[in-house]
Amino acid sequence: MARSRSGYYNAIEYIGPRPQKPKKPNLFGGWVIVAIALGAAFWFGKPYVGDLMAAEKGGSEVEAERVITGLRSSGTSGGRLAAEALRYSSYPVTYDPAYYKIAFPNGDVPSRKGVAADLVIRCYRKIGVDLQEKLNEDMESSFREYPQLWSATGPDTNIDHRRVPNLLRFFEHKGESMGTGGEKNDYRPGDLVVWALGNGTLGNADVHIGIVVPGPGLSAEPWVVHHPPGGRVKWENALFDYQIIGHFRYPAE
Repeated sequence: MARSRSGYYNAIEYIGPRPQKPKKPNLFGGWVIVAIALGAAFWFGKPYVGDLMAAEKGGSEVEAERVITGLRSSGTSGGRLAAEALRYSSYPVTYDPAYYKIAFPNGDVPSRKGVAADLVIRCYRKIGVDLQEKLNEDMESSFREYPQLWSATGPDTNIDHRRVPNLLRFFEHKGESMGTGGEKNDYRPGDLVVWALGNGTLGNADVHIGIVVPGPGLSAEPWVVHHPPGGRVKWENALFDYQIIGHFRYPAE
């Protein structure tokens, strides 16, 4: 600090860049860009958000109705079967593998009870095919070619068609085998898929069955309607969740 002739000290002058006048903040520039980006993402991504949510929760009844309408207008037996499977997915059916004495043909267990095979049987009956009768006819002529898992000495019209290993053998005999590859485009609405659960194989009863249907949303990738053991009927993205050991179309094209 320099001393003046008067004996007092003068403040040292500021040395450096000239102070700049503060700029007023731009309240629009950055926020406008962010808003535009978010709006575009919402607009173009909205259809796919629905698909992702459906994949997590399963399709809704409104979405199912839209898909059913499209399937029924397809004019194919596979489309009609898939439509009936989607309709069935909304029914409150309790999983029940118990043995029941039922009529023949067109016999059925109580409508609010059933297993995976009952789903298939009931959906086929809606399009005019009684698998109880047709499977029994095939078993009468080739009983020893069917799985010998239940100590049966002959066909039993009360239960044979309700056992997935028997349905698997029937579709091998009378349906069109489509292979068990993993390409989504190979699976059409109305196709039948048989999975191995855990250690399930062609030679034991630990197998499961479902019907291929379109998924909800714009992608319409192949989903399934099935009745998993101990649970409720589901329409879900589970086609490749288990090992596929059978893939059929019936009636064969």
